[in-house]
Amino acid sequence: MHVKKGDKVMVITGKDKGKTGVILAAFPKKDRVLVEGVNIVKKHTKPNQANPQGGIVSQEAAIHVSNVMPIDPKTGEPTRVGYKIVDGKKIRIAKKSGEALDK
Repeated sequence: MHVKKGDKVMVITGKDKGKTGVILAAFPKKDRVLVEGVNIVKKHTKPNQANPQGGIVSQEAAIHVSNVMPIDPKTGEPTRVGYKIVDGKKIRIAKKSGEALDK
């Protein structure tokens, strides 16, 4: 997968196109990611210990990884991901600026 938890990404297609957020969780086996503030759905919950009232809760749903692009740290625009070997380690780089995406 070209993105991972903690990356700042932009949604490039779908109902939330243009929105940005941080990846909260990645599900590589399903090729899906959970992005903060994107793809909000309403979930009906039964009363439980944490929420004694129950009711309707808004939460983020996972979206397909192909619908998000990492944001270039230099320009702030969405960019494709390239890979480079530095000091024997494979790191991700932004194609637009050549800046490293991994800290």
